[in-house]
Amino acid sequence: MWDQLLDRLRSRDPRGSGACSPCPSPAEMALHKQEQAVSEAKGPKAEEDGEAAEAGGLQGAGPGFQPPEGGFGWIVVFAATWCNGSIFGIQNSFGILYVMLQSDLGGGEKDPTLEFKTALVGALAMGMIFFCSPIVSIFTDRIGCRTTAASGAAIAFIGLLSSSFTKSLEVRYFTYGILFGCGSSFAFQPSLVILGHYFKHRLGLANGIVAGGSCLFSMSLPFFLKTIGSTIGLAHTFQVLSAFMFIQILLSLTFRPILPPSCDSHHNRQDKLASRNMKQQCGSQMRKYFNMRVFRRQTYRIWAFGIATAVLGYFVPYVHLIKYVEEEFKEKEKEWILLVCLGATSGLGRLVSGRIGDCIPGLKKIFLQVASFMLLGLMCMMIPQCQAFEGVIVVCLFLGLCDGFFITIMAPIAFELVGPMQASQAIGYLLGLMAIPMTAGPPIAGYLHDYFGNYYLAFYLAGVPPIIGGLVLSVVPLIHQRMLKKQQMDSGKDKMLVSEIVMNGELLPGCPATEAHV
Repeated sequence: MWDQLLDRLRSRDPRGSGACSPCPSPAEMALHKQEQAVSEAKGPKAEEDGEAAEAGGLQGAGPGFQPPEGGFGWIVVFAATWCNGSIFGIQNSFGILYVMLQSDLGGGEKDPTLEFKTALVGALAMGMIFFCSPIVSIFTDRIGCRTTAASGAAIAFIGLLSSSFTKSLEVRYFTYGILFGCGSSFAFQPSLVILGHYFKHRLGLANGIVAGGSCLFSMSLPFFLKTIGSTIGLAHTFQVLSAFMFIQILLSLTFRPILPPSCDSHHNRQDKLASRNMKQQCGSQMRKYFNMRVFRRQTYRIWAFGIATAVLGYFVPYVHLIKYVEEEFKEKEKEWILLVCLGATSGLGRLVSGRIGDCIPGLKKIFLQVASFMLLGLMCMMIPQCQAFEGVIVVCLFLGLCDGFFITIMAPIAFELVGPMQASQAIGYLLGLMAIPMTAGPPIAGYLHDYFGNYYLAFYLAGVPPIIGGLVLSVVPLIHQRMLKKQQMDSGKDKMLVSEIVMNGELLPGCPATEAHV
């Protein structure tokens, strides 16, 4: 309200805001006091906004900078495609590795909790990718895309290579689950950030190439793993997969940032930090990198809770579907086709949902996520109902389509909920929240298989969280619409109050006339 009042006063001042007077008038004195009051009322929030703007200046380009829109940028696109494809191709093909891990442990007395323990290996790796996302954002800002991505690829390489030298599941929890998972997270996020350094008008095309190329990995890796796994064994398969990460180390060196920093913002930030004591500087940096203001928005909290609930059953088919068709249909030659179908329709879903999302205004695009989660839940429940292997293939086609819609529309919804300045943090926190349920889902399904001797109940229950999450998400646009109407009503009241105050200058707080009456 006071911001509007000050703007109105400036517009009514005939001399303009830039005029100078040797002797300020009472109106100018009142205006100066108003500005002081407003700045004091804003307090830490204005300070945080300033710091966020400065951080954006450091990340943004200078006044005359234009991205090259190609050239060396296409090599960066290829590197980002290799990164996304190799990481998520391996993760989404874990169903093949899952069967190989259990075969590698065969020969002794069967462990009644073997399904649970084996599923935890892949679930840890996928969960760590999301769990580390907020931390990776900080490292990317502090040390740059190239160093962060290369370090992450090196850690992932060490994790996969060391997994080939052991047969212990407990050791592979650390080597594959923790090292490969964390390294994948540190390599993955910078590959998306760096594209904005080389493209602006063609950024959508660059992202589309990366998304489409990564799906080619998801389609081809299951067949590749099935072929080499039966030929060279699990240990050598891990070594071959580590070669993908070694190549990624070299490709990450192409992630050279070219956005020039804003010198004025840098000097202003240094001057501001120099004028504070150590405690204030630490607090300022903590607020900058661990800003929790996005959680003050009710719509974001509900959205994040709904997605975190839905992904409890999201990763279950990727882990257990191969083993299920082997047990149910005795199919051990063509089961890799299921993962190929998942990857193919996921790529199609990403391309189609991007175009559809652009045509849907505002937060209404969240209904795409609602529909994808509801359908995903129903398809999980349909798996035990399939009477033939071909029926499972049809289910997988729909599961991949839902996956593509859910992933692609996530960032645009975050922009709608919290705005562009906080969208990066909103996505980072959301991915962190997704880590725990996504990690817990496959082991729980494995435990249910160990207890009941089949996957029926596991797949039925895996479909429940996506349906609940979809129902929760469906209320977000309604709450957002109600909040907008309330804000418009409050804004109308503020305008009426401002007009009354401007008409009667004696009502201005701090006005000499008001003080005289008092």
